[in-house]
Amino acid sequence: MEMNYDDKVRPDRLQGFGFVFWHFVLRIVKELHAIEEELHTEILPGTEVMTDVGSHHFVKSSNKVLVPQPSDDPHDPLNWSRMWKLLTITASSYVTFCQGFGPLSLAPMFPYYVKDFNCSLEDAVQFTGVCILVLGFSNFIWVPISTSFGRRPVYIASQLVCFGSCIWRARATTYGSFMGACVLNGIGAGPAETIQPAVIADIFFLHDRGYWSTLYWVVYMGSLMVAPIISGPMAQHVGWRNFWWLNVAMIGASIVLVVFGFPETKWHRKHPDEIIHTPSSTSEKGDAVTAVEESSDVEKHGAADITIAQNPSTTSNSLSKVATEARDPHLGRGSPSRAQWRLFQPNAHPFASILNDLWIPWKLFVFPIVEFSSFVVSWSCSSFLTINLTQSQAFAAPPYNMSSQAIGFTNFAILIGAFLGLATAGPLSDWVSARATRRNRGIREPEMRLPAMIPYVLVMIIGNIVVSVGYQNHWNMWAIVVIGFAAAGLQVAALPAMAMTYSVDSYKPVAGSLMVSVTVNKNVWGYGFSKFITVWAMNDG
Repeated sequence: MEMNYDDKVRPDRLQGFGFVFWHFVLRIVKELHAIEEELHTEILPGTEVMTDVGSHHFVKSSNKVLVPQPSDDPHDPLNWSRMWKLLTITASSYVTFCQGFGPLSLAPMFPYYVKDFNCSLEDAVQFTGVCILVLGFSNFIWVPISTSFGRRPVYIASQLVCFGSCIWRARATTYGSFMGACVLNGIGAGPAETIQPAVIADIFFLHDRGYWSTLYWVVYMGSLMVAPIISGPMAQHVGWRNFWWLNVAMIGASIVLVVFGFPETKWHRKHPDEIIHTPSSTSEKGDAVTAVEESSDVEKHGAADITIAQNPSTTSNSLSKVATEARDPHLGRGSPSRAQWRLFQPNAHPFASILNDLWIPWKLFVFPIVEFSSFVVSWSCSSFLTINLTQSQAFAAPPYNMSSQAIGFTNFAILIGAFLGLATAGPLSDWVSARATRRNRGIREPEMRLPAMIPYVLVMIIGNIVVSVGYQNHWNMWAIVVIGFAAAGLQVAALPAMAMTYSVDSYKPVAGSLMVSVTVNKNVWGYGFSKFITVWAMNDG
């Protein structure tokens, strides 16, 4: 069962109330043990109960058990109305699109940079490579801020950095100056790869995350695909500097949208000891007193002799036979509070939280699931990155001799493939995992969505072969673009989204740090590609 709180146990909170706390822990352990016995299975982290079990009933929507279980607070993001959720995800998606729009837009413009900055093609490619590298490591700044102070300040601050970097790019007159702007752009664009998955986990339930995770990934990768389509014609007709002024306008609009359309989604879910020690109603106080009285019986008679009444007002995750409407009357009707529109959320222990977020991404690299997701994302994105970095090199030369506008337009095929990935990957992933869940008596394991990756792996292999062999043997351009480029777009919209959803489902409490681990691995891999791909292609084909 997914944890519904985000703070660790604090021993100082237990002093004087030890009996109450351990009584509460005993009750939760007994409930979980009862579910395990009825299901004849062990409930591990990442394992989710997606159906009522015996006498244990959960908050539902359309007869689906909601994971995580929402609180009964109307301001809980899980309880927000569909309108607020759509507005929030729209603002988040637009920021993701804007931050991804610039870093990989340069491919059709490389010939102009070579000429204006008097550099080699290999040097021009480094504008992309260095930006990608910095972008990955910048999340060691943004994710700790997100965890400590919320998603909203990260979006606002990072977009201000991107805003300044695009003005710098538009006005740069030397190679070094433009490279400096690329570095600053990389710092500002980091949240595009880490924050929206956390937002999705904040406001959507488990059974919906496959679709929204795929949508996020298509928006992000779509920005990387659309940018060259626009940058090529703009560079040819109005100059490459005007492309960066377009970025300035887009980012300015996104800042306004976040300020007025993105409330804070990070929600503090009370830890059990907080629920017991800070009762908010008379009934809760009565429950706490009863728990103290019963705790003495635990010492006298042992845990097995105590019968515990389940009271839904005592805990946000209580398992009782109460109608959904009664347990959470605000489900689907909630809205953000005024406090959720603040610039940032207060944190009593920010430094401890930040230090924790700096360490956890490195620790996660020893977990096989994180390594699996990291390399699936890295290899899938590298398949797309190879096309991005080599399309000018291949199509501007004989026998194709294509203009920058024509080269930019080839990315339409990648974009169409990505839309096919959006239309199929999320629903297929959710259907496969839901089917496996039903066959497993309502118990969902994160691994149940992995078989949905198989067809997209085959598509990736076919696309790579078509592009590489087509380049080498100068195949007809349409064969390379329609089959190879479209296959690259299809797989890059599907495989990373599935892999990241799998890892987030497995380690939800550290979703932000997990995304840092994945993106650092991906971007280091991408930077390595940018360092050797141009020379390698020139020397060996």
